[in-house]
Amino acid sequence: MKISELSPEYRISQLSPEYRPPPPHAALLTDLNRIVADVEALDASDSSSLEKLAADLRCLLTNLASATSSSSSGLNGAFRLKVWNLAFRLWNACVDRANHNFPERGPEAAVAETEIRQAAPELLLIAGLPVGVPNATVKAASLFHRTGLVWLDLGRADLASACFEKATPLVCAVDTEEDRDILLDLNLARARAASNQGKHALAVALLSRSKPLAAASSEGVKALAEAYLLLGKAAFATKSPDPAIDASTLLTEALDLCEKAAASPSCDTPTTPRSTPATPKLQVIKDQCLRFLAAERLEANDYEGTLHCTRVSRASPGLGKEHSSIAFMALRACLSSGKLVDAERELGRLMANEEAPEFLCVSAAELYLASAGLDAALKVLVALAARCHASAAAAAVRVLKTVVQGAGGGAGRARAIAELVSDERVVALFNGPANTHERDTMHALLWTCGSEHFHANNCEICADLIERSMLYVSRDEESRSRRAKCFRVLCLCHMALRHLDRAQEFITEAEKVEPNIHCAFLKFKILLHKKEDDEAIKLMKTMVGYVDFNPHFLTLSIHEAIVCKSFRVAVASLTFLLGLYSAGKPLPMSEATVLRNLIALLLREPGSEAEILKYSRRAKLRMDELGVETFLGKGTVGLRELNWFAVSSWNMALKVVKEKKYDYSSEFFELAAEFFSSGNGEDDANLLLICKSLIMSVSCMLQAEELNKSPLSDSDLKKGIEMLRRAGKLLPLTLPSAPVISDQLENNLPFLHTFNFYQLLNRLDTSAHPQQLQLVKSFAASKACTPGHLLILGDMASEGTQPNLQVAEFLLKASISTALASHSPNYGVISAALRKLVCLSGLQDFSGSMSDAAYDVFQQAYQIVVGLRDGEYPFEEGRWLAITAWNKSYLPVRLGQHSVAKKWMKMGLDLARHFDRMKLYIPGMEECFEKFQKLSGKEPDECSQQDGEPSTSMSGTGSMSQPVLV
Repeated sequence: MKISELSPEYRISQLSPEYRPPPPHAALLTDLNRIVADVEALDASDSSSLEKLAADLRCLLTNLASATSSSSSGLNGAFRLKVWNLAFRLWNACVDRANHNFPERGPEAAVAETEIRQAAPELLLIAGLPVGVPNATVKAASLFHRTGLVWLDLGRADLASACFEKATPLVCAVDTEEDRDILLDLNLARARAASNQGKHALAVALLSRSKPLAAASSEGVKALAEAYLLLGKAAFATKSPDPAIDASTLLTEALDLCEKAAASPSCDTPTTPRSTPATPKLQVIKDQCLRFLAAERLEANDYEGTLHCTRVSRASPGLGKEHSSIAFMALRACLSSGKLVDAERELGRLMANEEAPEFLCVSAAELYLASAGLDAALKVLVALAARCHASAAAAAVRVLKTVVQGAGGGAGRARAIAELVSDERVVALFNGPANTHERDTMHALLWTCGSEHFHANNCEICADLIERSMLYVSRDEESRSRRAKCFRVLCLCHMALRHLDRAQEFITEAEKVEPNIHCAFLKFKILLHKKEDDEAIKLMKTMVGYVDFNPHFLTLSIHEAIVCKSFRVAVASLTFLLGLYSAGKPLPMSEATVLRNLIALLLREPGSEAEILKYSRRAKLRMDELGVETFLGKGTVGLRELNWFAVSSWNMALKVVKEKKYDYSSEFFELAAEFFSSGNGEDDANLLLICKSLIMSVSCMLQAEELNKSPLSDSDLKKGIEMLRRAGKLLPLTLPSAPVISDQLENNLPFLHTFNFYQLLNRLDTSAHPQQLQLVKSFAASKACTPGHLLILGDMASEGTQPNLQVAEFLLKASISTALASHSPNYGVISAALRKLVCLSGLQDFSGSMSDAAYDVFQQAYQIVVGLRDGEYPFEEGRWLAITAWNKSYLPVRLGQHSVAKKWMKMGLDLARHFDRMKLYIPGMEECFEKFQKLSGKEPDECSQQDGEPSTSMSGTGSMSQPVLV
């Protein structure tokens, strides 16, 4: 609004007698006049000069204030009048600029222009009140009030408050109605500024102070009610911690003021100049009060209060169409208080409101369905589709998302969702190219829901949801991959349900849409479940031909075959995978791992020794070619793999030994030795295993020779000797520090080594006899030697096509001496060794090499028997010794060697006397011996002569007979 200039009667001519000379501060007036003229002449598009003019005005105001304070008499009336005149010109220039539609200015220009506008009331305040100007204080206060409102619009509440505070003292003494009106406006403006600054307590105080001022007119009451409404909104938005600043109280106060204004008889007829069309209508203010009060009550969980506010708002006359937020808040209050029927009615009312925005209708539908559940979803969707013409698909997606996410994971709820999304009316909402995004979102929503059921093993529900989700997948080229993915998931679901034919149909469709390795693998799984192993193997071999082939699928095929217990397919897959290593292709598993798994599978199949041996040999060959770390891995991983192959070969060797498949066991023991020797050779346990494996390999080789009745080849013989020599070097490192008598293999290793080595040397010619003697002497000197071992070796040396009698004699004597030297002599071993030694000496006697060797053995036996308790020496062996010694006298008797005969008869009799169970034989033997002595005459008893030679004379005794003991 432009302020009119001063009345013409105040303009004094210089020719008038009343003319006075220019005041002493004329220069200030000149500067002010120039600045005002510059403002008036400022170009509409020129905003760069505004800041300079604002700065000039600030400087001028400072100088003018200094001049006013320095002048003793103050400014005269004419000077004040001039300043007021220029101030009004400055204000009008600013109003003119504000009323023109200038291009949008920057914030700096707007601030500078407002500073220029504020300079006008500042000039009036500094100049003071001129004499004769009507309502001067009101005019000055009005300019400050309007400038403060501009500052408020610019967001500078601090500067606005400064303007209002400067204006308030000018009209604080309410003398006229005009003063009262401007003071009310200032208080309301100050309250607004305080509210913007967060000083709600000050704002409440100012509004309370304004009540007496507003009571004089209905327009004042309306303005105060609007101020309370604005402050209530601010308090509701900021949630002030001060309990005195209560939004409900402020809004209630505004509502009371509206009621008071409505009761005034002049509420509909403007009675003052302030009653302009810009003043808010009373019913609009009341409606806003009720809506915000309903929102405040809703947030405070006072649902009945909210419903009461909505009822009052609807009952108020003259509002026209209902605001959409009323029905929305009523809906929320009804849902929160459990009134679903009322909530449905409020939702229908909101849908029927044409002015309600679509997003609000969708939000209301979401809230209602979250409480009402799935049963009401179809009805709400149909209503929403009719209401939201432009975005029906987007609205349906939001509502369906609420329904799906709030439906829970039950089977019944999932089926209801499937029925809902497959309804023709719902599907029709997503037709058309404009709804591509919504269709994709809908498909993703159902896919996610189906995935949750899939992971929960609810495959039937998952299949239903995935199949319904395909209603929202286009059949264009871009959606081929998505459709194929749906078919594959449906295949998986039906496989889990054991609907194999149905699963095969789906994977066939998927392959038509998008043939790839995934389809091939799923077909492979179906064939496995159908136990069609041959077809599965054929399909597995074709996987390499797919463009997107990944070796991981072969690994998956192996695992799947193992799960389905199709070991033949698993073995074929592993064998096929091994072939890819030869081609140099990068593969997910190491070759060692493949071989390990292949051998582990073959171990489950009976009769697969040849295959296991084949792949174990391949593992050893590849390890030698590539190196241990390259083939098996580095560090502990490689050692673990190596140990697996070694232990597997060892266990397999033991298994086939029990089955008497000695050919295979020899090979497996040899492989075990090679694997064990590839590891940490300094490990004592490893050395022991290597030694065991080598010795056992040769043992099995010899057992196979005996079982198959086929002699060892020269190469096998050389290999066996070399293995035993290698084992012989390791044996000293593996033997315990003290001799241990045990049947364990570890303690029998030296014996087995000697036994096998002796047999191999025995297959050579007699030139190996010295080596055999040296071998058994080394064994006899070892701590692992036992009398039983020596007896076995001696028995072996005395037999065969090429017996080594020297070795046999040494071993048997060593066996006897070793047994006698022990703390608890084993007379069973001693007796067996004596018997063997007797037989051996008999062979030597027959050859004539040692005539008294047999008698020496019996004499040694007699010395051993003497002093033993009955039963300590085996009776059968003692009986055999006594009878054999007695019977040896038969030949000398026939040959007439009486002294030799007496010697043997006496040896048999003496031996028999030390065995209680031979008492029946002793009388007969004594009688026979006495008769023989009588018949033989008084010949010297050669048995009593240590160095005598038996007589070979047969004279006088040729007819003598002597009984033979049996």
